[in-house]
Amino acid sequence: MVAAENIRVEVAYALAERQLILELEVPAGTRAGEAVERSGMLRRFPEIDLSRNRLGIFSRPVTADEPLQDGDRVEIYRPLLADPKQVRRQRAAASRKKGS
Repeated sequence: MVAAENIRVEVAYALAERQLILELEVPAGTRAGEAVERSGMLRRFPEIDLSRNRLGIFSRPVTADEPLQDGDRVEIYRPLLADPKQVRRQRAAASRKKGS
């Protein structure tokens, strides 16, 4: 019987004041959500909720079911505090009022 191949991945989470990147070795075929769970990030940062926090691999949005490749970095994104489009609209409206 042949042993399952392992791959090396990173799991990253950043707060405003610090970031943590953990390296792990996982079996080939591991998915992004599984890597987050195996990393221990959910215990270290109980505010992470995989039903709300989005995931990415090197800034490319992915689902928790995304299969990982050797060398991937799974990034856990914090929820946005404000919709960027709405913020731009508000700035534009404020700018127009100043110009009047």
